[in-house]
Amino acid sequence: MTGTRPSSDRGPAPRTDDSHIRRVGRNFIFAAYGALRAVKLYPVENAAVQKALTELTSQSQDLATSEGELELRVSGEFIFINSTRLRLDLDNFASFSHLLSLFRTAGVGALHIDETATAKDWLVFLSTLQAPGSDEPEERFAEIQEKLADIGVSSITIGPPSEQQEAGREKAKERAKRTYSQSVAVTKELMTSVRMGHGPNIKKIKRLVQSIVDQILSEEASLIGLTTIRDYDEYTFTHSVNVCIFAVALGKRLALTKVQLYDLGLAALFHDIGKSRVPQDVLNKSSGLTDDEWRMIANHPWLGTLALFQVKGSQDLPYRAMIVSHEHHMKRDLTGYPRPIRPRQLSMFSKIVAVADGFDAATSRRSYQAEPFTPADVMAEMRDNPRRGMDQVIVKAFINLTGIYPVGTLVILDTFELAIVHAVNPIQEMLSRPIVRIISDAQGHIVTSGILTDLADKNAEGGFLRTIIKTESPERYGIRVGDYFV
Repeated sequence: MTGTRPSSDRGPAPRTDDSHIRRVGRNFIFAAYGALRAVKLYPVENAAVQKALTELTSQSQDLATSEGELELRVSGEFIFINSTRLRLDLDNFASFSHLLSLFRTAGVGALHIDETATAKDWLVFLSTLQAPGSDEPEERFAEIQEKLADIGVSSITIGPPSEQQEAGREKAKERAKRTYSQSVAVTKELMTSVRMGHGPNIKKIKRLVQSIVDQILSEEASLIGLTTIRDYDEYTFTHSVNVCIFAVALGKRLALTKVQLYDLGLAALFHDIGKSRVPQDVLNKSSGLTDDEWRMIANHPWLGTLALFQVKGSQDLPYRAMIVSHEHHMKRDLTGYPRPIRPRQLSMFSKIVAVADGFDAATSRRSYQAEPFTPADVMAEMRDNPRRGMDQVIVKAFINLTGIYPVGTLVILDTFELAIVHAVNPIQEMLSRPIVRIISDAQGHIVTSGILTDLADKNAEGGFLRTIIKTESPERYGIRVGDYFV
């Protein structure tokens, strides 16, 4: 293990170059993430653990000596190294998300690392940070602090979140709820206006999509959690909003630019606008459709394209929105509808919206689908059934976004407790072990608020404390999943 370097080996005077801090800070985060995974997955004597700890120790010592100090601070969805905010992009998303999730659960707002920190100190800290403990962040923070003090680790100290951070987190949640409710209202207004032959307020719609994009970029989890509400009576409108949220979040994972995310969000929100031209009694029919009625439904993609051309101010709409409206049911092999008259390649936006649309539609209760499929079953179908015609690269990215058990899935654990999937596990090897909210005891007694638990947690013997044995329908237990995300 790497120890403290002698004072003669210490680096140069502190630097103030933000680009340098971002580069070395990013390497430090990667090293911390790698060490966290190694410590979580393997015994301490394993070579992978030793190598990861050595790399992390070297990175932290280099940063602390070259910059004169080393502080890692989290605020909302952002990570700061010595007051410089690190940039989030596709290749560091997993490491950022994992650290943010761990710090939030542990009630840690800041981490101060001295240049004397050794590999042994890091081992103690990382093991303690990931060990089972209190479900209350404030109590968990005290437990970690006490453990570090008992073992005598003074080179790594933790600080609580600032009041400003806590207030910011609550504001983010409230902002997400406000954005979601406004989105449903504006979408309802849009569809009604087109149905009545009136021109919708394009400026209002653009502001709405911009809010969704900003929210996804800053506080993704809050908005994705709200997609579990899936209001039956407002299905047409909540579906469009959910598809917009999923598409933008998926586009973010695929490293689209902010402008591209904005165009994608508009296209996703408008994807079903053609249904405003389909009779309501056909859309809401609970029994089987006649051939003529099915043709009316199957016409909605090209009807949507025509509707967008006729919208006042359509010159301000991205051309891609019209393409997505036309293509989102075509399927990758073009066996869907409408059938093209000549060979074509589906646009990337159409492929993204098709995945988001298929997932949300299949997991929602509708007039002709009283019993929706579980999110996990839908995900498996999208992945394994080629007849669904979805781009498998996009599906894989969607699974990385939502996990094998998507947010909102009701699961039964081997402890016979009921739990709702709260978030995907940031550790790639643990996609089948998400963060869940346990909502009942082994006897089936419902717990009102639920208890957040990481299914990757292990006992002293190295076995997992809890494991998913099956998924279930929330309706069977009278559970409204959306109640646990508002």
